[in-house]
Amino acid sequence: IAQLLLTEPDQRAWTHAIENENILQKRTAATAARQARLLRRRLTTLDAEGWKMIAERESEVVIQMLMAAAVKHSLLLGDFLLRVYANRQRRLEPALARSDWQDFLAECEHHDSSLAGWPQSTKDKMLQVILRILVEAKYIDSSKSMKLTPQSLHPDVWRYLSAHNETYVLDCLERVR
Repeated sequence: IAQLLLTEPDQRAWTHAIENENILQKRTAATAARQARLLRRRLTTLDAEGWKMIAERESEVVIQMLMAAAVKHSLLLGDFLLRVYANRQRRLEPALARSDWQDFLAECEHHDSSLAGWPQSTKDKMLQVILRILVEAKYIDSSKSMKLTPQSLHPDVWRYLSAHNETYVLDCLERVR
């Protein structure tokens, strides 16, 4: 998707690449379109330089840039990293606990009452998505054990985020060292 965004596709070219060429290799066009929309929303939080890093660099940089885009796209993810992951790490605790999510959401509800209206199934799905992101970014070893495996920010990712004044994202990703 990052490579496609670098070509600045119009809607026709976008649809052709996603649905006809099936660049995401999904079983149905509808699944490909839905996944592509999500990825596009995440990646458009970055600029062409960020897309190029994702499209062309080694896996460590790619994973960290994708994590930065995910944090920029979801303040819930970023705040979870800042308040829960970093706190566990500071206390030298080896893993996250399932109860951390419920406690985190309860705290968030104090700041934003609209979260209280979320159905439990939505809350559970959000946890599932966040854990999958943390596993893919190698911040936890698996969604079952949730053992912390903190990463060091690659210098080029740090430079990119610093140059773009991404203090919140840097705080989220650096505090988890």
